[in-house]
Amino acid sequence: MKGVVLAGGLGSRLKPLTKVTNKHLLPVYDQPMIYYPIKTLINAGIDDIMIVTGGNSAGDFLKLLGNGKDFGLKHVNYTYQEGEGGIADALSLVEHFADDEPVCVVLGDNIIENNIRAAADDYRKQGGGAKILLKKVHDPQRFGVPELEGDRVLRIEEKPSEPKSDFAVIGIYFYDNTVFDIIKTLKPSDRGELEITDVNNHYIDRNEMTWAELDGWWTDAGTFESLLHATNLVAKSGANKV
Repeated sequence: MKGVVLAGGLGSRLKPLTKVTNKHLLPVYDQPMIYYPIKTLINAGIDDIMIVTGGNSAGDFLKLLGNGKDFGLKHVNYTYQEGEGGIADALSLVEHFADDEPVCVVLGDNIIENNIRAAADDYRKQGGGAKILLKKVHDPQRFGVPELEGDRVLRIEEKPSEPKSDFAVIGIYFYDNTVFDIIKTLKPSDRGELEITDVNNHYIDRNEMTWAELDGWWTDAGTFESLLHATNLVAKSGANKV
């Protein structure tokens, strides 16, 4: 299984900080944000990793990460997303890198307390389809929200006004190689982006989606409030230390 960190976009919710750098290069406590999703993949036993970046500061990822030796990696791969086409659009750029293998995709601003090793091992045994990770939150209307029936996901609704559960779909996904065929069938949403929720619902429609609940805390770091929250959580727990 290969690993993908999606670290493109323009970070408009964090301006003026992102006028001079990519969001994922901003500090979360004592490390750059991008360190955390990389460590999430490594802790899951994944060491072949692609960074999808974008914007005017893409070259700074190479300066910071180099060939990945600070993480114990032999090599890090990079590719570039033009503009803001959405998460699924960014994922489409790694089809050649995936080379028919399954992928674990981590959004670059997602930070977790523990690790996803058990979920990754379960997905390896699953042998195909997709797997998502869920976390109970107090404000599910901010996220993609699953409708659940026992251990089945019936549907995922993006930012619903009346959520059908108190779970959020966090930014860590497992997909087989058919994900790239699915992305090619997508049409842009009202935001003009290819939505990852549409990808997940395709797998649900095919009865090829499983889920697990994430252990420990989780947050994104894409707004001023969540960036501060992430910094405070990491400072207290030392999550995903390199």
